[in-house]
Amino acid sequence: MVIEDENPYLLLTPGPLSTTPTVKRVMMRDWCTWDDDYNVDVVQVIRKQLVELAGGSPDAHTAVLMQGSGTFSVESVIGSVIPADGKLLVLANGAYGQRLAKIADRLKIALIVEDSGDLSPPNSAKLRQTLLDDPTITHVTLVHGETTTGMLNPLETIAPIVKEAGRVLIVDAMCTFGGVPLDVTQLGIDFVISSANKCIQGVPGFGFIVASRKALEATEGRARSLSLDLFDQWKTMESGNGGKWRYTSPTHTVRAFAQALKELQEEGGIAARCARYTESQRVLSEGMVELGFPSLLPKEVQSPIITAFPFPDDPGFEFKQLYEDLKGRGFVIYPGKVTDRDTFRIGTIGNVNADDIRRLLEAIKEARS
Repeated sequence: MVIEDENPYLLLTPGPLSTTPTVKRVMMRDWCTWDDDYNVDVVQVIRKQLVELAGGSPDAHTAVLMQGSGTFSVESVIGSVIPADGKLLVLANGAYGQRLAKIADRLKIALIVEDSGDLSPPNSAKLRQTLLDDPTITHVTLVHGETTTGMLNPLETIAPIVKEAGRVLIVDAMCTFGGVPLDVTQLGIDFVISSANKCIQGVPGFGFIVASRKALEATEGRARSLSLDLFDQWKTMESGNGGKWRYTSPTHTVRAFAQALKELQEEGGIAARCARYTESQRVLSEGMVELGFPSLLPKEVQSPIITAFPFPDDPGFEFKQLYEDLKGRGFVIYPGKVTDRDTFRIGTIGNVNADDIRRLLEAIKEARS
Protein backbone atom coordinates (compact mmCIF):
# COMPACT_ATOMS: atom_id res chain seq x y z
CA MET A 1 0.00 0.00 0.00
CA VAL A 2 1.29 3.47 -0.92
CA ILE A 3 0.54 6.28 1.54
CA GLU A 4 0.33 9.68 -0.11
CA ASP A 5 1.91 12.32 2.14
CA GLU A 6 1.77 15.23 -0.25
CA ASN A 7 -1.35 17.38 -0.51
CA PRO A 8 -2.37 19.15 -3.72
CA TYR A 9 -2.66 22.44 -1.82
CA LEU A 10 -2.02 24.20 1.49
CA LEU A 11 -5.12 24.95 3.57
CA LEU A 12 -4.80 28.60 4.57
CA THR A 13 -7.91 28.55 6.75
CA PRO A 14 -8.61 28.68 10.51
CA GLY A 15 -9.14 24.90 10.55
CA PRO A 16 -9.21 22.25 9.34
CA LEU A 17 -5.68 23.10 8.35
CA SER A 18 -2.60 21.62 6.78
CA THR A 19 -1.06 18.94 9.00
CA THR A 20 2.34 17.30 8.99
CA PRO A 21 2.88 13.95 7.23
CA THR A 22 3.75 12.42 10.62
CA VAL A 23 0.38 13.46 12.13
CA LYS A 24 -1.42 11.89 9.18
CA ARG A 25 0.69 8.75 9.25
CA VAL A 26 -0.15 7.72 12.84
CA MET A 27 -3.81 7.37 11.85
CA MET A 28 -2.98 4.27 9.83
CA ARG A 29 -3.17 2.09 12.97
CA ASP A 30 -6.43 0.92 14.58
CA TRP A 31 -6.86 1.32 18.33
CA CYS A 32 -8.93 -0.64 20.86
CA THR A 33 -10.97 1.77 23.00
CA TRP A 34 -11.01 -0.33 26.16
CA ASP A 35 -7.29 -1.14 26.46
CA ASP A 36 -4.88 0.76 28.67
CA ASP A 37 -2.50 1.41 25.80
CA TYR A 38 -5.16 3.74 24.42
CA ASN A 39 -7.06 5.06 27.44
CA VAL A 40 -4.15 5.40 29.86
CA ASP A 41 -1.17 5.82 27.55
CA VAL A 42 -2.86 8.16 25.04
CA VAL A 43 -6.07 9.74 26.37
CA GLN A 44 -4.92 10.34 29.93
CA VAL A 45 -1.58 11.73 28.75
CA ILE A 46 -3.41 14.14 26.43
CA ARG A 47 -5.62 15.36 29.25
CA LYS A 48 -2.62 16.05 31.47
CA GLN A 49 -0.78 17.86 28.68
CA LEU A 50 -3.80 20.08 27.94
CA VAL A 51 -3.98 21.24 31.55
CA GLU A 52 -0.28 22.09 31.44
CA LEU A 53 -0.61 23.97 28.14
CA ALA A 54 -3.46 26.02 29.61
CA GLY A 55 -1.33 27.07 32.56
CA GLY A 56 -3.41 25.02 34.98
CA SER A 57 -2.41 22.70 37.81
CA PRO A 58 -3.53 19.06 38.29
CA ASP A 59 -5.06 19.85 41.68
CA ALA A 60 -7.12 22.81 40.48
CA HIS A 61 -7.83 21.99 36.84
CA THR A 62 -8.84 19.11 34.62
CA ALA A 63 -9.44 18.41 30.93
CA VAL A 64 -12.39 16.75 29.22
CA LEU A 65 -12.42 15.50 25.62
CA MET A 66 -15.73 15.62 23.72
CA GLN A 67 -16.65 13.98 20.42
CA GLY A 68 -17.65 16.14 17.44
CA SER A 69 -16.59 19.48 16.03
CA GLY A 70 -15.50 22.36 18.21
CA THR A 71 -19.05 23.69 18.28
CA PHE A 72 -20.16 20.45 19.97
CA SER A 73 -17.76 21.22 22.82
CA VAL A 74 -18.99 24.80 23.02
CA GLU A 75 -22.58 23.60 23.25
CA SER A 76 -21.55 20.99 25.80
CA VAL A 77 -20.18 23.71 28.08
CA ILE A 78 -23.04 26.17 27.66
CA GLY A 79 -25.65 23.44 28.04
CA SER A 80 -23.97 21.75 31.02
CA VAL A 81 -22.54 24.60 33.07
CA ILE A 82 -25.31 27.20 33.35
CA PRO A 83 -28.05 26.25 35.84
CA ALA A 84 -31.77 26.52 35.11
CA ASP A 85 -31.94 29.82 36.99
CA GLY A 86 -28.67 31.12 35.55
CA LYS A 87 -28.14 33.93 33.07
CA LEU A 88 -25.45 34.27 30.42
CA LEU A 89 -23.82 37.45 29.19
CA VAL A 90 -22.36 37.02 25.69
CA LEU A 91 -19.69 39.48 24.54
CA ALA A 92 -19.99 39.28 20.76
CA ASN A 93 -18.07 40.93 17.94
CA GLY A 94 -18.47 38.49 15.08
CA ALA A 95 -20.21 35.39 13.80
CA TYR A 96 -18.73 33.06 16.40
CA GLY A 97 -19.73 35.25 19.32
CA GLN A 98 -23.21 35.32 17.85
CA ARG A 99 -23.09 31.53 17.65
CA LEU A 100 -22.53 31.41 21.41
CA ALA A 101 -25.72 33.41 21.83
CA LYS A 102 -27.60 31.23 19.35
CA ILE A 103 -26.66 28.09 21.28
CA ALA A 104 -27.83 29.60 24.57
CA ASP A 105 -31.06 30.80 23.00
CA ARG A 106 -31.79 27.38 21.49
CA LEU A 107 -31.25 25.83 24.94
CA LYS A 108 -33.66 28.38 26.41
CA ILE A 109 -31.02 29.91 28.66
CA ALA A 110 -31.63 33.48 29.80
CA LEU A 111 -29.07 35.71 28.12
CA ILE A 112 -27.92 39.20 27.30
CA VAL A 113 -25.82 39.95 24.22
CA GLU A 114 -23.46 42.90 24.19
CA ASP A 115 -22.48 43.23 20.55
CA SER A 116 -19.63 45.66 19.94
CA GLY A 117 -19.75 45.16 16.17
CA ASP A 118 -17.45 43.21 13.88
CA LEU A 119 -14.65 45.78 13.99
CA SER A 120 -14.42 46.60 17.69
CA PRO A 121 -13.37 44.58 20.77
CA PRO A 122 -15.75 44.26 23.73
CA ASN A 123 -16.15 47.47 25.73
CA SER A 124 -14.61 46.92 29.17
CA ALA A 125 -16.36 49.85 30.82
CA LYS A 126 -19.72 48.67 29.52
CA LEU A 127 -19.01 45.14 30.73
CA ARG A 128 -18.17 46.37 34.21
CA GLN A 129 -21.35 48.43 34.37
CA THR A 130 -23.55 45.62 33.05
CA LEU A 131 -22.28 43.22 35.71
CA LEU A 132 -22.81 45.87 38.36
CA ASP A 133 -26.35 46.65 37.19
CA ASP A 134 -27.53 43.04 36.75
CA PRO A 135 -26.71 40.70 39.64
CA THR A 136 -28.74 37.92 37.98
CA ILE A 137 -25.93 37.38 35.42
CA THR A 138 -24.09 34.24 36.54
CA HIS A 139 -21.83 33.49 33.56
CA VAL A 140 -19.92 35.51 30.95
CA THR A 141 -18.61 34.15 27.65
CA LEU A 142 -16.65 35.43 24.68
CA VAL A 143 -14.51 34.27 21.77
CA HIS A 144 -10.78 34.82 22.28
CA GLY A 145 -9.81 34.83 18.60
CA GLU A 146 -12.83 35.97 16.54
CA THR A 147 -12.06 34.52 13.13
CA THR A 148 -14.88 36.47 11.49
CA THR A 149 -12.28 39.21 11.12
CA GLY A 150 -9.15 37.81 12.75
CA MET A 151 -9.52 39.96 15.86
CA LEU A 152 -7.77 38.91 19.08
CA ASN A 153 -10.05 39.97 21.92
CA PRO A 154 -8.39 41.43 25.07
CA LEU A 155 -8.79 38.57 27.55
CA GLU A 156 -6.21 40.10 29.86
CA THR A 157 -8.55 43.10 30.31
CA ILE A 158 -11.90 41.30 30.33
CA ALA A 159 -11.07 38.37 32.63
CA PRO A 160 -10.23 40.46 35.73
CA ILE A 161 -13.49 42.39 35.39
CA VAL A 162 -15.51 39.17 35.27
CA LYS A 163 -13.66 37.59 38.16
CA GLU A 164 -13.84 40.71 40.36
CA ALA A 165 -17.60 40.59 39.83
CA GLY A 166 -17.69 36.95 40.99
CA ARG A 167 -19.04 35.52 37.72
CA VAL A 168 -18.07 32.29 35.95
CA LEU A 169 -15.95 32.93 32.83
CA ILE A 170 -16.27 30.72 29.73
CA VAL A 171 -13.75 31.35 26.93
CA ASP A 172 -14.13 30.01 23.41
CA ALA A 173 -10.45 29.69 22.48
CA MET A 174 -11.21 27.55 19.47
CA CYS A 175 -8.69 29.18 17.15
CA THR A 176 -6.13 30.38 19.68
CA PHE A 177 -5.43 27.55 22.14
CA GLY A 178 -1.94 26.21 21.46
CA GLY A 179 -1.06 29.11 19.17
CA VAL A 180 -1.49 32.13 21.44
CA PRO A 181 -0.33 32.13 25.09
CA LEU A 182 -3.20 31.80 27.56
CA ASP A 183 -3.03 31.12 31.32
CA VAL A 184 -6.21 29.93 33.02
CA THR A 185 -4.71 30.31 36.48
CA GLN A 186 -3.48 33.85 36.02
CA LEU A 187 -6.68 34.99 34.27
CA GLY A 188 -9.09 33.01 36.42
CA ILE A 189 -10.80 31.35 33.46
CA ASP A 190 -13.26 28.68 34.60
CA PHE A 191 -13.79 26.93 31.26
CA VAL A 192 -11.70 27.23 28.10
CA ILE A 193 -12.79 25.41 24.94
CA SER A 194 -10.91 24.43 21.80
CA SER A 195 -10.70 21.79 19.10
CA ALA A 196 -8.24 19.18 17.85
CA ASN A 197 -7.91 20.68 14.38
CA LYS A 198 -6.78 24.19 15.21
CA CYS A 199 -3.47 25.48 16.63
CA ILE A 200 -2.46 22.12 18.09
CA GLN A 201 -2.43 21.06 14.40
CA GLY A 202 -4.37 17.82 14.71
CA VAL A 203 -7.30 16.66 12.58
CA PRO A 204 -11.08 17.10 13.04
CA GLY A 205 -13.04 14.72 15.25
CA PHE A 206 -13.18 16.04 18.80
CA GLY A 207 -12.90 19.13 20.95
CA PHE A 208 -11.71 19.63 24.50
CA ILE A 209 -12.40 21.68 27.59
CA VAL A 210 -9.90 22.70 30.25
CA ALA A 211 -11.89 23.49 33.39
CA SER A 212 -11.58 24.51 36.98
CA ARG A 213 -12.26 21.35 38.98
CA LYS A 214 -14.33 23.33 41.47
CA ALA A 215 -16.45 24.93 38.74
CA LEU A 216 -16.92 21.63 36.92
CA GLU A 217 -17.88 19.71 40.05
CA ALA A 218 -20.66 22.25 40.64
CA THR A 219 -22.34 21.36 37.32
CA GLU A 220 -23.55 17.84 38.20
CA GLY A 221 -27.11 17.30 36.99
CA ARG A 222 -27.34 20.54 34.99
CA ALA A 223 -26.81 19.18 31.47
CA ARG A 224 -29.57 19.74 28.92
CA SER A 225 -28.28 16.93 26.69
CA LEU A 226 -27.34 13.29 27.19
CA SER A 227 -24.49 13.04 24.69
CA LEU A 228 -23.12 16.51 25.47
CA ASP A 229 -23.21 16.14 29.26
CA LEU A 230 -19.86 17.61 30.24
CA PHE A 231 -19.96 16.46 33.87
CA ASP A 232 -20.82 12.84 32.99
CA GLN A 233 -18.12 12.76 30.30
CA TRP A 234 -15.59 13.99 32.84
CA LYS A 235 -16.65 11.54 35.55
CA THR A 236 -16.31 8.64 33.11
CA MET A 237 -12.84 9.78 32.06
CA GLU A 238 -11.85 10.13 35.72
CA SER A 239 -13.18 6.75 36.89
CA GLY A 240 -10.99 3.65 37.33
CA ASN A 241 -7.75 3.98 35.42
CA GLY A 242 -9.40 6.80 33.49
CA GLY A 243 -9.46 7.79 29.87
CA LYS A 244 -12.69 6.03 28.91
CA TRP A 245 -15.21 7.86 26.75
CA ARG A 246 -18.92 7.35 27.41
CA TYR A 247 -19.60 6.71 23.74
CA THR A 248 -17.47 5.73 20.75
CA SER A 249 -14.11 7.45 20.88
CA PRO A 250 -12.66 9.02 17.68
CA THR A 251 -9.55 6.87 18.09
CA HIS A 252 -7.66 7.83 14.94
CA THR A 253 -8.19 11.54 15.56
CA VAL A 254 -7.11 11.17 19.19
CA ARG A 255 -3.91 9.38 18.17
CA ALA A 256 -3.18 12.10 15.60
CA PHE A 257 -3.69 14.70 18.32
CA ALA A 258 -1.21 12.94 20.60
CA GLN A 259 1.36 13.13 17.79
CA ALA A 260 0.51 16.80 17.19
CA LEU A 261 1.07 17.58 20.87
CA LYS A 262 4.48 15.90 20.64
CA GLU A 263 5.34 18.05 17.63
CA LEU A 264 4.20 21.19 19.45
CA GLN A 265 6.64 20.38 22.25
CA GLU A 266 9.44 19.68 19.76
CA GLU A 267 8.81 23.05 18.10
CA GLY A 268 9.40 24.79 21.41
CA GLY A 269 5.90 25.03 22.84
CA ILE A 270 3.23 27.68 22.46
CA ALA A 271 5.64 30.62 22.50
CA ALA A 272 7.61 29.25 19.55
CA ARG A 273 4.48 28.36 17.62
CA CYS A 274 3.02 31.79 18.24
CA ALA A 275 6.24 33.33 16.96
CA ARG A 276 6.00 31.29 13.73
CA TYR A 277 2.37 32.23 13.22
CA THR A 278 3.11 35.89 13.98
CA GLU A 279 5.94 36.03 11.46
CA SER A 280 3.79 34.41 8.79
CA GLN A 281 1.00 36.91 9.46
CA ARG A 282 3.47 39.82 9.27
CA VAL A 283 4.80 38.65 5.92
CA LEU A 284 1.25 38.17 4.70
CA SER A 285 -0.11 41.57 5.74
CA GLU A 286 2.90 43.51 4.46
CA GLY A 287 2.93 41.61 1.18
CA MET A 288 -0.80 42.03 0.63
CA VAL A 289 -0.51 45.81 1.08
CA GLU A 290 2.01 45.83 -1.77
CA LEU A 291 -0.51 43.91 -3.89
CA GLY A 292 -3.30 46.38 -3.13
CA PHE A 293 -5.03 44.47 -0.32
CA PRO A 294 -4.72 46.30 3.02
CA SER A 295 -5.89 44.37 6.11
CA LEU A 296 -9.37 44.98 7.46
CA LEU A 297 -8.18 45.39 11.05
CA PRO A 298 -5.54 47.65 12.59
CA LYS A 299 -2.36 45.92 13.73
CA GLU A 300 -3.04 46.35 17.45
CA VAL A 301 -6.09 44.02 17.44
CA GLN A 302 -4.99 41.66 14.65
CA SER A 303 -4.39 38.04 15.67
CA PRO A 304 -1.71 35.82 14.12
CA ILE A 305 -4.41 33.27 13.25
CA ILE A 306 -6.28 34.64 10.24
CA THR A 307 -6.40 37.98 8.43
CA ALA A 308 -9.37 39.55 6.63
CA PHE A 309 -8.94 41.64 3.48
CA PRO A 310 -11.68 43.85 2.00
CA PHE A 311 -12.42 43.41 -1.69
CA PRO A 312 -10.47 46.00 -3.69
CA ASP A 313 -12.16 48.93 -5.42
CA ASP A 314 -11.92 47.11 -8.72
CA PRO A 315 -15.11 46.31 -10.62
CA GLY A 316 -13.30 43.43 -12.28
CA PHE A 317 -12.41 41.67 -9.03
CA GLU A 318 -14.15 38.35 -8.43
CA PHE A 319 -13.34 36.36 -5.33
CA LYS A 320 -14.43 33.06 -6.86
CA GLN A 321 -12.00 33.55 -9.72
CA LEU A 322 -9.16 34.40 -7.33
CA TYR A 323 -10.04 31.37 -5.19
CA GLU A 324 -9.95 29.00 -8.16
CA ASP A 325 -6.74 30.50 -9.52
CA LEU A 326 -5.00 30.09 -6.18
CA LYS A 327 -6.31 26.58 -5.65
CA GLY A 328 -4.84 25.65 -9.01
CA ARG A 329 -1.53 27.06 -7.81
CA GLY A 330 -1.61 25.08 -4.57
CA PHE A 331 -3.33 27.36 -2.03
CA VAL A 332 -6.84 27.36 -0.54
CA ILE A 333 -8.02 30.57 1.11
CA TYR A 334 -11.29 31.41 2.85
CA PRO A 335 -14.42 33.45 2.07
CA GLY A 336 -15.33 36.38 4.29
CA LYS A 337 -17.87 36.61 7.11
CA VAL A 338 -18.03 40.33 7.91
CA THR A 339 -21.64 41.44 7.79
CA ASP A 340 -21.33 44.88 6.19
CA ARG A 341 -18.25 44.52 3.95
CA ASP A 342 -17.16 42.06 1.29
CA THR A 343 -13.97 40.37 2.48
CA PHE A 344 -11.90 37.25 2.09
CA ARG A 345 -9.62 35.70 4.71
CA ILE A 346 -6.24 33.99 4.74
CA GLY A 347 -5.13 31.82 7.65
CA THR A 348 -1.55 31.57 8.91
CA ILE A 349 -1.87 28.57 11.24
CA GLY A 350 -1.16 24.90 10.64
CA ASN A 351 1.89 23.35 8.99
CA VAL A 352 2.68 26.64 7.25
CA ASN A 353 5.63 29.01 7.52
CA ALA A 354 6.69 32.42 6.21
CA ASP A 355 8.21 30.96 3.05
CA ASP A 356 4.86 29.35 2.22
CA ILE A 357 3.24 32.76 2.60
CA ARG A 358 5.81 34.31 0.28
CA ARG A 359 4.92 31.67 -2.32
CA LEU A 360 1.25 32.52 -1.80
CA LEU A 361 1.93 36.20 -2.39
CA GLU A 362 3.70 35.37 -5.63
CA ALA A 363 0.74 33.22 -6.66
CA ILE A 364 -1.69 36.09 -5.94
CA LYS A 365 0.47 38.44 -7.98
CA GLU A 366 0.44 35.98 -10.90
CA ALA A 367 -3.30 35.40 -10.59
CA ARG A 368 -3.98 39.16 -10.65
CA SER A 369 -1.69 39.92 -13.57
